[in-house]
Amino acid sequence: MEENGGFATLGFLYQNVLKVSDVDWKTKTPFASIRRIVQDERFFFKIRPGLWALKTFKNRLPTEIFPTKPLPETKKLDFNHSYYQGLLVEIGNLKSFQTSVPSQDKNKKYLDKTLGEITTITSFYQFGYDYLVKRASTIDVIWFNERRMPDSLFEVEHSTDIQNSLLKFVDLQDFYAKFFIVADKVRRKEFETKAKFSAFTPLSKRVQFINYDAVSDWHTKTYEYVVLEKQIVP
Repeated sequence: MEENGGFATLGFLYQNVLKVSDVDWKTKTPFASIRRIVQDERFFFKIRPGLWALKTFKNRLPTEIFPTKPLPETKKLDFNHSYYQGLLVEIGNLKSFQTSVPSQDKNKKYLDKTLGEITTITSFYQFGYDYLVKRASTIDVIWFNERRMPDSLFEVEHSTDIQNSLLKFVDLQDFYAKFFIVADKVRRKEFETKAKFSAFTPLSKRVQFINYDAVSDWHTKTYEYVVLEKQIVP
């Protein structure tokens, strides 16, 4: 964690801690041990779901990671929004999808990088009619398959109206893709209410709600799976 600037996601730790030479963990469950260690409040503190830092770095972390002074509400919203975008991009990359975020988001910070640095697509794929491609290019995160077609579409709703995202999904319903609304768990009721509107009937069995904690767990477990798979199939 020190080498990474004093902070790290659990996924990052899973991927890198076991590479440390001359260390014998003496346990069959090293990932569980890592999760337990970062919860030791003497040395670590939690910043966001899945993101931890060293207490000795608390006053010198980057502003977008852990601001030490009050930030404008818009800045806080941007940092939180891009954090979950970044988690979803990394999950997609690990699952061998090609990943994209809107062009206006590419310079937004995700931990110590920009979203543009971790996505794999530099030019948005022209997979359909121009007006549909333009609509899709505003989706917060898209995973594309090997045929350059959209597989999964994610809208991160930190504070904006969930209905607007559902309208985007309605426009893109003819593509064989999965749709996800990502938001705080307190917004599930709002999602369920709006998803029942008659305008969204075509999406009733296709759009899913994922809360932030679930995204963090998904990110962590995907890294865990990749590490284990490399041990089994070098």
